[in-house]
Amino acid sequence: MKRGKKSALLSALFMGLGQLYNKDYVKGIFFAALEAFLLIFTIPYFQKAMWGLITLGERPLYYQNGIAKGDHSLILMIQGIIAVLLLFIIILVYLINIKDARSVGNAYEAGQKPLGLAAIVKHIWEKYFHFVMLTPAMLSLIFITLLPILVTVSIAFTNYSGPNHLPPAKLVDWVGIENFKDLAGLKMWNTTFLGVAKWTIIWATLATVTNYFAGLFLALLVNANKIKFKKLWRGIFIIPYAIPGFLSLLVMRLMFSGPGAINGFLASLGIEKIAWLSDPLLAKTVIILVNLWLGAPYFMVLMSGVLTNISKSLYEAADIDGASAWHKFTKITLPMVLFSTAPYLILSFAHNLNNFNNIYILTDGNPVNAAFKYAGHTDILITWIFKMTYDQYKYHMASVITIIIFLIVASISAFAFSRTKSFNEEDMIQ
Repeated sequence: MKRGKKSALLSALFMGLGQLYNKDYVKGIFFAALEAFLLIFTIPYFQKAMWGLITLGERPLYYQNGIAKGDHSLILMIQGIIAVLLLFIIILVYLINIKDARSVGNAYEAGQKPLGLAAIVKHIWEKYFHFVMLTPAMLSLIFITLLPILVTVSIAFTNYSGPNHLPPAKLVDWVGIENFKDLAGLKMWNTTFLGVAKWTIIWATLATVTNYFAGLFLALLVNANKIKFKKLWRGIFIIPYAIPGFLSLLVMRLMFSGPGAINGFLASLGIEKIAWLSDPLLAKTVIILVNLWLGAPYFMVLMSGVLTNISKSLYEAADIDGASAWHKFTKITLPMVLFSTAPYLILSFAHNLNNFNNIYILTDGNPVNAAFKYAGHTDILITWIFKMTYDQYKYHMASVITIIIFLIVASISAFAFSRTKSFNEEDMIQ
């Protein structure tokens, strides 16, 4: 057997043995000490964590003589998932150890001496600098971003809900795909999901399209040759975006309420008050208009920069050819703007799918819809999830909807990005 394979086999049996066999004492001692530490100090932790992840506890939390005893299912789940992530990292280090032992064995067989500590540090710094720099970010990503996602996905396969399965007073159980079956099969859930999802798509589409083209219109208007005081007009139009959206939405909610300023003005004209936020259609219309007020300035600023970068020679050539203003807009301006801003358009659509503030602060998801479960006429999926968790404690169903939202947003975004010319770095002229 060649030395490289023999070294890899030894390191597979116990980390560091292959390196020690090749007289690479620095790495051999490091890997061997690491495995010894893991075997001595972490096995009880992993046993308890995996037991907790599998069982989610055997006895609810209770107090005896002021001391908490029993199990908290959610904490056990989180600890178990952390243990799984740590095992993944340990397995990765284990595989690196085997690969290193094989490469050191092959080098030793070729007559190369193992590197010393200083040489090893220098070699790693020069050849694997990018991995060294990315490791802290990757670990942060795993435990700050990936961990909550895995917990949310796991909850979707449990009965975590109040009042019968709400820790710490009650335990949570694994139920498999039962929640997904309920969403698809039970009328109270699938009717609500389909209705809310339909409005979510409509809302995201209208909010994105109206903001985009309203911003483009404002940008064209402000950048027109005959317009004077361009900076003043840009400053005026950017004010709605500069003001915190939270405040603007609260003010708009008061203005469109029954006794609000708008109905007060109509009443002074002898016009009967309008139920802006009580009628489903009017409430949805108000949401779109308020979102237009808040979002159009962003696209105006974005597109103003794009418009100033379009070569004037293109318009001069179009004038020579006798092109009308409409033809110049559709053949030059719009394609150039779309090419530069298509990724932002997709990101805006993805953002609006989860635009919690604009819906919840303005209408609270109302008016009430008797046919829906915990949702109103203007609720989108994200506000419905909030109500299920914050008001109803239906964490299991909320997690199921969260997974579906993620799949929808990720699929649409990935497909749309892959279809844009700017993403594929294609030329404007085919």
